[in-house]
Amino acid sequence: MEDHKIVQRNIALQREWYGEPLGDRVRRLVVAFDVSQAFLAEVLGISAPMLSQVMSGRRAKIGNPVVLARMIMLERKILVPEVAAGDRDAMQAALEDVRDSRPTVGRDNIPVSSDEKVLLAGIRDIAEDENLAEAAKLLDEDFPAIADLLRRAGASGQ
Repeated sequence: MEDHKIVQRNIALQREWYGEPLGDRVRRLVVAFDVSQAFLAEVLGISAPMLSQVMSGRRAKIGNPVVLARMIMLERKILVPEVAAGDRDAMQAALEDVRDSRPTVGRDNIPVSSDEKVLLAGIRDIAEDENLAEAAKLLDEDFPAIADLLRRAGASGQ
């Protein structure tokens, strides 16, 4: 199979498995935390070349579930108000927290962080469960990670 066909196939698989191409997810993290791709790889616990291959579609998946769990943790930490506001200390603390984490991944859980309960409660404080479900539907295609967070906030309030 030609290289570009392999890349296209891998990116299609990433959409199916992860909701969108991993390159898009990783680029958002690089921009949100204002770090290099190599530094992000260190935080996630993956080699920089491996992260590059996953981002470019030369590899379809992240083989280590702990690396994926850390990526999800970072995506959720983007929503912490201080991080979202660009507070450098908060951003650095979030990166260190994720880098130092030792998440366990099981069939029924994907680890997040100790901040999750506070975050979900904060979201529930500003919206009704039904509104969160509707917002999740609207965001599903373009922002699947945020849609998932809204769904979980709505479900945990019931």
